[in-house]
Amino acid sequence: MTILSAAKSTFGYSVPTLVAGGGACGLVAALAAHDAGQEVVVIERDPLPRGSTSMSLGALCAAGSADQARHGVEDNADIFLADVMAKTKGTADPVVARAVGAMSGPMIDWLRERHDVLIALDTNWPPAFGHSRMRMHVTPGRSGADLIDQLLAACDRAEIPIVTNARLTGLFADDRTVAGIRTERPDGSVEDIGCDRLILATCGFGGNHAMIERFIPAMAEARYFGWEGNQGDGIRLGAELGGALADMDAYQGLGLLADPAGIDLNPRFLIEGGIQVNRDGLRFSNELDDVSGQGARVIAQPGSRSWVIYDQRIHANCFDLPQYVQLCEVGGVIHAESLAELADRAGINPVGLAVTLASIPIGETDSWGRSFTGLALAPPFYAARVAGAIFHTQGGLTIDAAARVVDAHGQPFPNLFAGGGAARGISGRGASGYLPGAGLASAMTLGHIAGKFTQSLTEKEVG
Repeated sequence: MTILSAAKSTFGYSVPTLVAGGGACGLVAALAAHDAGQEVVVIERDPLPRGSTSMSLGALCAAGSADQARHGVEDNADIFLADVMAKTKGTADPVVARAVGAMSGPMIDWLRERHDVLIALDTNWPPAFGHSRMRMHVTPGRSGADLIDQLLAACDRAEIPIVTNARLTGLFADDRTVAGIRTERPDGSVEDIGCDRLILATCGFGGNHAMIERFIPAMAEARYFGWEGNQGDGIRLGAELGGALADMDAYQGLGLLADPAGIDLNPRFLIEGGIQVNRDGLRFSNELDDVSGQGARVIAQPGSRSWVIYDQRIHANCFDLPQYVQLCEVGGVIHAESLAELADRAGINPVGLAVTLASIPIGETDSWGRSFTGLALAPPFYAARVAGAIFHTQGGLTIDAAARVVDAHGQPFPNLFAGGGAARGISGRGASGYLPGAGLASAMTLGHIAGKFTQSLTEKEVG
């Protein structure tokens, strides 16, 4: 990572707006810049834009969308902010969290109406894990890959150039103003591109073991289930330029990574009444309390594994999820007519499992603080073995409400913006502040805000 003098630069070509990163944040930023009348180019380090977005469940939480209103869900920036601050115990940046809460719903509506990106409220996902409102939105394909494909199609229709196999390695800047970037191709060749403003929509640093060891040492030996290209390039360049960093110990953990298949099991299995047990057949937490922090809890169990136990009703209700269909196809789900048979096939202590199921207080709240309001689990039963993992880092460059990178004194850089994995998210410190869908929500919303920002717009008009 290198900061180069703009005075000595010679650019092959220049564009008004340059977006570094072709994930959800970068593609949304490019569409927003295009709609604001700006010429925009996206650079992407990989041969095909995929990244962490493609590996995700493709769900984002958004407040105030038209689809929420159609379903009678009352939600707004104030309610969203209250949920974020409660979940993060006040450690999230309230300015950025409010901006995401205010603009996430309108961003989804804009993508649908202007660019035919089909994102709708998921009515199968009730309020849980810190959300007080039904606000999870998904594409028809219910996957991150489907979301990326729709955004790429929208960019193609808008004729937005996406330059692939171009890794960001340097910034040209003088007096806090970015003049361009340096990229490197797989063959080692270098290309310098000028710009009037730069949007860092690059990845987090989950694939950079040295950074994980430095900033999240407790997860240094944990399994990483993320895009290997997540090396923190944008974060490191922004910091080298003088951008402040925040919440670098924040991450999205996974306690539902199917093992050994490596497929993310949707939390709906728990929301609908499933439970999570260790090899002794014992529950070890409130499964609906901390979707991200559950990863570390699973790692702490004997053998660093656990099992999700559910029944035929939940199996049928979740069979619309493409990841679950795939998991069944690869043999990652155990099915048994009795609890004893399930325990035997899964290698779970049968006595412990039987006691655990018998002690679930249907209609009441258990000692972990979980309320069981649905039906009791009944045969036939299912089990999926899962591991704990780290999926995506949530810390990064500090930004303001307009997604501009700021320094340690809170002063924004005039033409440097950040979002996605490059920017501080809305999860506060550690893992337990993460709300389901918050990663994509902040990435796409901040991309939208950064993309449509021009010198003729005030911060209030942007977000």
